[in-house]
Amino acid sequence: MKFTVADLLDQVPHDGSVEISKLEKILRLTNRADKQSLGIALKGLDRLGVLSLEEESSVSRGDDIGLIEARLRCSSKGFCFAIRDDGGEDVYIRDHQLNHAWNGDRVLVRIIRDAGRRRSPEGGVQCILQRATTSLLAQVEQQDERLLAVPLDDRVLASIELPEGDSNYQLEGPATSVVEVQLDRYPIAQHPARGHVARSLPLNGGVDADRDLLLTKAHLHNRATAPRTTIKAPVEKRRKDLTDQPCLLLNNWVIDGAPHLPAAHVIPHEGGTQLWIHAPAVAERVNPGNSLDQWLCEQSEALCLGNKWIPLLSPNLSKAAAFNVGETQAAVSVRIDIDSEGEARDWEFCLTQIRPVAEVTSQALTALAGRKPRSRAIPAALKSIKDHIGQLETLIFCAKALHAAELRQGQIELDLPTPDLETLGDLRATEPDGGNRQWIEPLREEDPFSILATFLRAAHSTWTQHCLDFNLPALVLQANDPESGSLNDVAKAAIALELPISLDEEGTTSASELAQALITSPSRRVLNLQLRQTLPDCQFRLIQSKAKQIALASENEASATETKKDHEELDTSADIDAMSPPAQDGSTPLFAPWCCPTLHYADLLNQQVLCQLLNDGKDRPSVRQKETVNLGSKGAASTLTWPLFSGSLQQRLQELLQERKLQRLNSRRRQQAELSRDVIAMAQARSAEPMLDHEQQGVISGVQSYGFFVEIAPSMVEGLVHVSSLNDDWYEYRSRQNRLVGRRNRRVYKLGDPVTVRVTKVDVLRNQIDLDIVLSPEDEQEETPMPVAVSEG
Repeated sequence: MKFTVADLLDQVPHDGSVEISKLEKILRLTNRADKQSLGIALKGLDRLGVLSLEEESSVSRGDDIGLIEARLRCSSKGFCFAIRDDGGEDVYIRDHQLNHAWNGDRVLVRIIRDAGRRRSPEGGVQCILQRATTSLLAQVEQQDERLLAVPLDDRVLASIELPEGDSNYQLEGPATSVVEVQLDRYPIAQHPARGHVARSLPLNGGVDADRDLLLTKAHLHNRATAPRTTIKAPVEKRRKDLTDQPCLLLNNWVIDGAPHLPAAHVIPHEGGTQLWIHAPAVAERVNPGNSLDQWLCEQSEALCLGNKWIPLLSPNLSKAAAFNVGETQAAVSVRIDIDSEGEARDWEFCLTQIRPVAEVTSQALTALAGRKPRSRAIPAALKSIKDHIGQLETLIFCAKALHAAELRQGQIELDLPTPDLETLGDLRATEPDGGNRQWIEPLREEDPFSILATFLRAAHSTWTQHCLDFNLPALVLQANDPESGSLNDVAKAAIALELPISLDEEGTTSASELAQALITSPSRRVLNLQLRQTLPDCQFRLIQSKAKQIALASENEASATETKKDHEELDTSADIDAMSPPAQDGSTPLFAPWCCPTLHYADLLNQQVLCQLLNDGKDRPSVRQKETVNLGSKGAASTLTWPLFSGSLQQRLQELLQERKLQRLNSRRRQQAELSRDVIAMAQARSAEPMLDHEQQGVISGVQSYGFFVEIAPSMVEGLVHVSSLNDDWYEYRSRQNRLVGRRNRRVYKLGDPVTVRVTKVDVLRNQIDLDIVLSPEDEQEETPMPVAVSEG
């Protein structure tokens, strides 16, 4: 079909109906077969209660409110959960209730069994809204008389039938190549999925081949060409001229084609500092809804593949918005007055013209850190920016104050830098916006991006508060709180290592308190790895304007039933949480990112809201009124007694941020994160290939009933010592102490222990490293081989 069920539902209003002939035009269905497909889809959705057909000429929303929209997440062991968009409890889906849905698909789920005390609710897939997999990596196998493609991703619980003409791909063998399979038909009823081999991909073809392999795995290899459109010129009206301000470009990227980032300027101010952040004015150059905007939404993220960038922006848009030293450029800016404690006391958003004066690199900051106090000598790395050394010192002072304030407010700090492998290129650098994660990294004074990330978090937090004050819609990044049971497991592991962890009366602790307790531990890295696994990923959520919330509440109230009321309470509570000020108790604060539209489309959307406020917001009740309000300043919202926007502008503002865009951004964000992890993992696996059959020193980074993981420096590659290879004793897994203990020799393998291992196998494609433990000569003399038994303690 030319459309998905999700595309179809997007065109059906929540109130009222739409003619089927109009749907055909919107979905661009011209031939008879496509129109028949639409008719079949409408009848099926009508039977499910999702839609309601009215005399086969128009369609409206159905009255079945027992269906929950979610994304399917499966594991390699066959366990599947429906992850709800509303933040509600995950729904367990048994294999016979999947109805041919695959990992990553967007689905409608019906609850068939309520949650128990220690059990998730169970449900069944009623409808597949949108397929996540259109192609996949696989190996070709002959099974009886059928030629099958077996997916390498073991979360896809199906095989794909291939035509006989693809049998020649068997000959190449799994050791040398894999194939990309295009899906021609998804499974339906008793009929299996069908596809064909699109191409063969070598496993040992070098860096470029690895890059192509990973892009294909992430479904990001077919990038559409940017449309040819005219780039708008930024509005000159109300723009402040700050070209005399000596703002700086903080840069730690070295690869050509890397995206351009915001500029910063810091000066002392009333015992604290005054921080200026200037973001590239991308939003003013893009018409919302035009072909370029739609293309940008489809891309959603700039992709770093180590030594190569796949940019988000089109070449002409990137060139038009770029910041370069000595060149005047339009910017979207914020001024934040920060006291000595790192708290924002005042702010102002504005449109500006800037001219950066210098670029600050890690070499310059390292030279500054190594410079002796009161020394008149200027290191060579600082000579090109010698006139701005004072600002650099103020810049570091400001970053320290902001970072200290974040820790006081309960932010979680984890020290988990990316491995320093040359093949990782720009992925070695700290993410300039901090990765927009639930946790932050320690402040490193020699790292320009570490400092910039601190500034950008302050700018994003300030815009979030400004949106809340004006009741403006915004895309915010937020994560659910970690489960207390998982945190307790990490706390128990830390206590087993004799770390002083304080627990409350219920025997629990918060993630931020736990992270703080680990800072001085010699096993901080391995414990941080454990703690990171407990932290849910951040997702984009939408905070609506008050008018929009009232309209939605009225619509829900009009058609409420008892079952629907339960779901609305979930939605309402989510809205209330989203409209609350940033958290101060260790839970994830709200951030509405807007400063990096060259990296993320979400930043571009939020920047469009900001620009509409500054360009089109009513700063006075009528043109006769001479006195105006600065809409970008703190507290301006409290002085307004008139509508901020006209009706048409308000409608345009609501159309900027839609649920479908939200789903697209969250999906692309997950793909981008998985791709980055895969690039790093493959680089680590490649670095482990020369270690094959060699002994290496490592540290135990995780312990499970089936064995323990060992991290090997400096690449930080992680491999598994399977319990079956520990043939010197019977080993018991003691989960409370996070260790394996030999029954006879009492040998202990616990978290943080240094060990010697031998690399026995490297699977680059699956990023799996197999290890064997190497005992010392004294240990080998004492022990005799024994059978292995595993038990849960």
